[in-house]
Amino acid sequence: MKNLINIIQLKPLGDDRGSLVALESNKSVPFEIKRVYYIFNTKENVSRGFHAHRNLKQIAVCVTGSCRFVLDNGKNREEVVLDSSTKGLLIEDLVWREMHDFTPDCVLLVLASEYYDEADYIRNYDDFLKEAK
Repeated sequence: MKNLINIIQLKPLGDDRGSLVALESNKSVPFEIKRVYYIFNTKENVSRGFHAHRNLKQIAVCVTGSCRFVLDNGKNREEVVLDSSTKGLLIEDLVWREMHDFTPDCVLLVLASEYYDEADYIRNYDDFLKEAK
């Protein structure tokens, strides 16, 4: 069984001027990147996610701030806090995800292996459990 929590350490590069992290398809990111988006200005006490994908891999990085992820594969449920711009959370397909406890300054960057496709979403937890079997 695969681990639910798969952290990818993103190598910071830099010098006395500052740092940067390069994200490259099929190198630092273990898939071809087809979509990039970020979540920001999440209101206090608001949670997000509450869905799974049938055929999508993602890496989530808190560029600034932090948030807590809950991942669930239908058998196990695990939590992890993302709080570093050099820590990427790899989320495989058929994993239910929830994001909680966003700090006011949180910017959550997400790299996706596929283009947006509403048909790929499973938005009902009971439906997810049936498909995850």
